[in-house]
Amino acid sequence: MPYRAPVKDYEFIFSHVVGYDQVPGTERFEEADGDVVSAILLEAGKLCEEVMAPLQRNGDLHPAVLENGVLRTSPGYVDGWNAIAEGGWIGINGDPEYGGMGLPLSLASCVNDMMSASCLSLQLAPLMSQGQIEALEHHASDAIKELYIPKLASGEWAGTMNLTEPQAGSDVGALRSRAEPNGDGTHAVSGQKIFISWGDNDFTENVCHLVLARLPDGRAGTKGISLFLVPKRLPDENGKPGVANSLKVVSLEHKMGLHGSPTCVMEYDNATGWLIGEEHDGMAAMFTMMNNARLGVGCQGIGAAEGAYQHALAFALERRQGRTPVGEGTGTIVDHADVRRMLTTMKAEIFAARSIALACAVAIDMQTATGDAGWKARAALLTPIAKAFGTDVGLDVAQMGVQVHGGMGFIEETGAAQYVRDVRVTSIYEGTNGIQAMDLVGRKMMDGGEEAARLLDEIEEGTEAARSALPDLAAPVWEASESLREATEWLTGEEDMNQRFAGAVPYLRAFARVLGAYYHLSAAMADKGGPREALARFYIGRLLPEHTGLLVQAQQGADDVYALSADDLAA
Repeated sequence: MPYRAPVKDYEFIFSHVVGYDQVPGTERFEEADGDVVSAILLEAGKLCEEVMAPLQRNGDLHPAVLENGVLRTSPGYVDGWNAIAEGGWIGINGDPEYGGMGLPLSLASCVNDMMSASCLSLQLAPLMSQGQIEALEHHASDAIKELYIPKLASGEWAGTMNLTEPQAGSDVGALRSRAEPNGDGTHAVSGQKIFISWGDNDFTENVCHLVLARLPDGRAGTKGISLFLVPKRLPDENGKPGVANSLKVVSLEHKMGLHGSPTCVMEYDNATGWLIGEEHDGMAAMFTMMNNARLGVGCQGIGAAEGAYQHALAFALERRQGRTPVGEGTGTIVDHADVRRMLTTMKAEIFAARSIALACAVAIDMQTATGDAGWKARAALLTPIAKAFGTDVGLDVAQMGVQVHGGMGFIEETGAAQYVRDVRVTSIYEGTNGIQAMDLVGRKMMDGGEEAARLLDEIEEGTEAARSALPDLAAPVWEASESLREATEWLTGEEDMNQRFAGAVPYLRAFARVLGAYYHLSAAMADKGGPREALARFYIGRLLPEHTGLLVQAQQGADDVYALSADDLAA
């Protein structure tokens, strides 16, 4: 079905909700003002509508295949990648010194959102390259930067991230891949990696792998891991892809969804690699890539939700079923109360999740532009919320989209089920949503909850300012914020980390509910009497109350979680 890029939504959120005006107010991003934002969003939207959206269904029906060691991508993906590369979208927020546009991550996040809505499988490829560019910018030698980053930014080469091994999933420190010094500044990297998104393709000259491995003197655990850049083809003296490196795609994973995106099992057999960053400090370099990638995955979830919503809405506006209760309605199922409830929920959830993600992106941009520790703390706090809530909303909305379709949603030909299958992995990769929640109540609360308190202070200040205009909306948001503050104080006062972890997931969800309500309130203040106020009333009246039960769970502790033994669970 046709996809419509929600450009006006991004512009509204930037103007009225997340304080984007601060970003072009910095010297670093002074050129990224309103006109540039509109032009970038419109052009990216056109690419997504006209080039990427037509590839969505094709990638699902005709997956990537591995034939005699050669990977062949879904029909049309070569042209899709070329269009993305020629538009400069891969290097959108990369350093201009190395061929990037130098635009804010806030804008890049909107583009990733749109690309994910139009064709999530293909969008994964530029997202991987963007992450590698960022890691190299921060940690690679000048020689590596000068050779690799321009090629990655232009789309001539592509990048991947290699963390996971069969025995080492979320526990990266258990990896077995090894790297031996060759004596010439390079290393011989050996080992097997699994779940490698876009581990190979047929549309770039080279594929550059960032691989975690352990040097001979690397101690056990994550603090003994180093990071290496291992290209598929070794660059010659002119920087051109030369002889094949000693690595290969062993097989492709057979997945629930994202069929157009090849997920590879990679084998490295004394492959030549270059150290990135310091020895034994590979996790720090990789986390440079992973932190912003987590926001990127949150945007994937939001984009998938947008695609599923538009798909369901189009169906509901055409499907006639039963007598509709609205006298002057459309005569289609969109007039039925439960269908209208689902569609409005989908729209309200997308707005909340998108606002949280873009608030996180603005914080990262401000940190980048100013180096201010306060912005760094805000970005750190919002990142796990943006990732987990964005992907949870992606799955919830996609499943609701199937429900709107009724029985036809269970039939593959309608395309509704694809959104569910494709988005499902986003709550798993780049750190499962449970790990995101543990990160929020653990590492991100090591300041005693100070940054969370500052954010809650801002929310309460904003709700106080809205009381005179919209008292019935401001009051419940303020009260929810106070409840969240009390739960945060309980969490930070609990020294037993496992007691915190037991309630981490509901706590993160409650935090997102309060943030979403505040951003909806901000939208209502900018559109009093309009559809955005109506949407805010729906969210605050129907969805915000969930925070009460969630916070009860968050403060329950771990005793009931462990009340049943492993044997009891198996009985």
